[in-house]
Amino acid sequence: MADLNTLPRRRYTNGPTALDHLERLSRQLGGPQIWIKRDDQLGLTQGGNKTRKLEFLIADALAQGADTLVTAGGVQSNHCRLTLSAARREGLECHLVLEEDLGSDGAPIPADAGGNPPEHTGNFLLFDLLGADSVEVHPNGSDLIARAHEFAGELKAQGRNPYVIPVGGSNVTGALGYVDCAQELLTQFAEVGLDVSSIVTPSGSAGMQAGLIVGLHSAGSQIPVVGINVSRSQEEQEPKIVGLVDEVASFLELPSVPRERSLGLGDYFGTGYALPSPEMVEAVRLFAQTEGILLDPVYTGKAAAGLIDLVRQGRFGTDDHVVFIHSGGVPGLYARAGAFA
Repeated sequence: MADLNTLPRRRYTNGPTALDHLERLSRQLGGPQIWIKRDDQLGLTQGGNKTRKLEFLIADALAQGADTLVTAGGVQSNHCRLTLSAARREGLECHLVLEEDLGSDGAPIPADAGGNPPEHTGNFLLFDLLGADSVEVHPNGSDLIARAHEFAGELKAQGRNPYVIPVGGSNVTGALGYVDCAQELLTQFAEVGLDVSSIVTPSGSAGMQAGLIVGLHSAGSQIPVVGINVSRSQEEQEPKIVGLVDEVASFLELPSVPRERSLGLGDYFGTGYALPSPEMVEAVRLFAQTEGILLDPVYTGKAAAGLIDLVRQGRFGTDDHVVFIHSGGVPGLYARAGAFA
């Protein structure tokens, strides 16, 4: 099993997140027994999976003497919210490079004359409340990470020591948070005597899924991690997962991970990233009305739609135990309320 104890790390969550049995949802679907890993309850503002990544990324930034963070994402980016929250916790500056959102028709929603999106809500509201040191909003499709590095260069010229965090925190350092989570899950499975047949997770920038795959592999576990893609086809996403899995395994000096362990199903993201789908709306309502659990419309809502469809297809046996990773993102729900009207 990979030993992460020698690596620099900050701690933003007290103890493991809950692993809960969703009895009413399982009964409603008539399929496997469904469990949920509540990573929406991780530390930092409103929680979410990026918190695990940031424990390693922020520690690396501090080890390099950084006084400023620069990162990128959409105007409703959960990653940007949590990076900014970590910066507030650590007394660092934080600058956000964002791209404008898309409406339900897939057309860009342009920023107003002040450079702000028209809806001051959801994560964008939290960027304001948390006091981002600067926020740039660029046209949809812009090369955000190139601009983030350019901006870091400008800050360096001003005497700052910036640290750039990639979109989603999904590099080798960030993925270590989910190598650790895999070990946390295996401990929880053992504690309740759970024989898990599959783990189902959203798959976007792939850091969470890649870390889980490597962490399970390093522990000798054969539990498959089924990614439900939120922005790409299977043909586009799986090489992204494989690449990061290989990088993380190499960094930890682990044996190579078999290619077939990197599975990203591309049938559930609908017409595009962050665009609503009827299946997502059904999944969000079903989790809320059976278990009182809120999902977000971009990641967990679409991943849950994939899980529900796989159950209905009979992919899992009625005696199987399937674990769904709740990666957070609920503030984004309020920015896309129209999808549920």
